[in-house]
Amino acid sequence: MQHWRVNLILALIFFCAAIILRQLVVLQIINHDLYAALAQGQQKTLVSTQGDRGKIFFQNHDLPVATTQVFVSAYLSPKEIPAEERSETVQILSEVLNLDKASLMAEAGKDSLYELIKKRLSQEELDSLQAKKLTGLHFSEERVRYYPYGDFASHLLGFVNEQGQGQYGLEEYFNALLQGKEKLLQGEKGPLGYLFSLGEGLADSSGSDLTLTVDYHIQYLAEKLLKQARTDLKIEGGDIIVMEPASGKILALANFPNFNPNEYFQEKDFQVFQNDAIQKIFEPGSVFKPITMAAALDKGKITPQTTYFDQGCLNISTYRVCNYEGRTYPGELTMTNVLEKSINTGAVFAERQVGDKSFLDYVEKFGIFEKTGVDLAGEISPLNTEFKQGREINFATASFGQGIEMTPLQLVRAFAAIANGGKLVKPYLLTTNEPEISDNVISAQTASKLTTMLVSVVENGFGKAAAIPGYYIAGKTGTAQISFAALGMDKRGYSDKTWQSFIGFAPAFDPRFLILVKLDNPATKTAEYSAVPLFQTLAKYIIDYEQIPPDHVQ
Repeated sequence: MQHWRVNLILALIFFCAAIILRQLVVLQIINHDLYAALAQGQQKTLVSTQGDRGKIFFQNHDLPVATTQVFVSAYLSPKEIPAEERSETVQILSEVLNLDKASLMAEAGKDSLYELIKKRLSQEELDSLQAKKLTGLHFSEERVRYYPYGDFASHLLGFVNEQGQGQYGLEEYFNALLQGKEKLLQGEKGPLGYLFSLGEGLADSSGSDLTLTVDYHIQYLAEKLLKQARTDLKIEGGDIIVMEPASGKILALANFPNFNPNEYFQEKDFQVFQNDAIQKIFEPGSVFKPITMAAALDKGKITPQTTYFDQGCLNISTYRVCNYEGRTYPGELTMTNVLEKSINTGAVFAERQVGDKSFLDYVEKFGIFEKTGVDLAGEISPLNTEFKQGREINFATASFGQGIEMTPLQLVRAFAAIANGGKLVKPYLLTTNEPEISDNVISAQTASKLTTMLVSVVENGFGKAAAIPGYYIAGKTGTAQISFAALGMDKRGYSDKTWQSFIGFAPAFDPRFLILVKLDNPATKTAEYSAVPLFQTLAKYIIDYEQIPPDHVQ
């Protein structure tokens, strides 16, 4: 009787062992692939994420001005921390991260899977904590758009919003090109079900890098000059544009005031994001007179030596048009004198020789009524409704740059045609673009004559402060009253505030660069004392920087 009990127990043991063995055979051999896949599915996960955004580079600078920065944040998993280690863990975190110990203890005692301890650790903090190997401490990576030079070139670059979309400037215009493609990352889950490590991406999906025509050093000095003008001249804003007139290649495009694209969300006034060079219009004043002269010269209605007698003021219908401060210039004056002394009545004289319709046609040829097509987001072109009404007073004031509106870049494109033998170019920023050059808007002979007149402005007129020994500089000053409408006031007429500008190119008869300096309401009477010295400083720097040889001996 005793043996049968032992035999029964042994039989049961062997039977159970056979069942277990069979199950192991099924699990590990017959259905191995199935259960391995199920296990992997529980332990690993695929996470959809965005590839890194492409970098942006300037000329003559190896480091990117816009890139992707990886920031690491620290998390605690309170449930993972053994009770006996909690106090020591909190003590270490408090010392390394310089955080309040009591607050950390409260976080460590919560009944939760994870608690954020600190965002964007320094490399020193990260290295120190990783070396400690604390139980329950985890790290996560955050990849964000980063601008290493803060507010530098902010209006050119724009920024990337929280949804990963480019806004303003290059970031918006080239968003599709810069934006990383969506990709899958393979990661593993910890025992509590949260992601604690990620493998490499299954495919390279970074966005395309951009290399711009902008020269880092020229851009830097242009922005520095505007910031100095805020201190020295009390400007309310300003723009400096540097372009290669033969191609349309933009070498610098600076605005003031700037903003920090890393902290764009802190700005209260969204107007600071606008790029004044392409998104705000202004009345250029006397820097527009060379366009008027170009039309009259090209039509053969005047020559640089054509004379007239200045009367100081003109009565046009019910309006009275006068020179700056009502000045009168006695005697016989040439058209070159008109540019040298920036005489409003002389510009009206030249416009009348052309005729209103032809003058309007030339303004259109110079591209004032259309966008430049530059590769930046948000470019506008003013309607010029008042000017196009065709009244005599409209054409008269437009001849000297009042009552006609444009963006600074439209003015630069128009003026570049004078420097470029009469051909209009399209401004551009991406190095892979090809120059787009139009047919002549004025003849090469007209451009040459006008260039000589503009050289005389610098040598004998109000542009003397722009002179650089050994070089012919062609340029023109401009001081324009700012309308109440431009100041956002529901009122007709003009305020006491001014736009002061200087536009010029050098070397005058073989131009390598063209510069526009535009200042918003500087604490000087005219551009001769504000914009012109800034032009001279920047032009002298470019000549030295690019080692441009002198074009004459003084």
